[in-house]
Amino acid sequence: MAVDRIGTGTRMSRAVIHNGTAYFCGQVPKDETADMTGQTITVLEKIEDLLAEVGSDKKSILSVTIYVNNMAEFAEMNAVWDSWVAPGFAPARACVEAQMARPELKVEMSVVAAINA
Repeated sequence: MAVDRIGTGTRMSRAVIHNGTAYFCGQVPKDETADMTGQTITVLEKIEDLLAEVGSDKKSILSVTIYVNNMAEFAEMNAVWDSWVAPGFAPARACVEAQMARPELKVEMSVVAAINA
């Protein structure tokens, strides 16, 4: 089966598609100066754009791994997530506290989604 890559660079691809499934690299905020709420909003906007680009949508997300730099802000991230996720279509999810690539980053999300037929 073919493997398609989107936005491939030296280190990674923005998305890899195989056998009807899209695997996204970690999505980080558009505005790294925003608070946790603002950063989470822009990460989810980027995810929606990437889902549309590969022919999917948020109802087809299979799993997401969320990385936050401080669990003290977990509730703020969850408030945005809970209002964004499609009712009845919550994916499998894990959330961990992690040191980010840059200190300004508060949240990063990595998504696996089914491609809509």
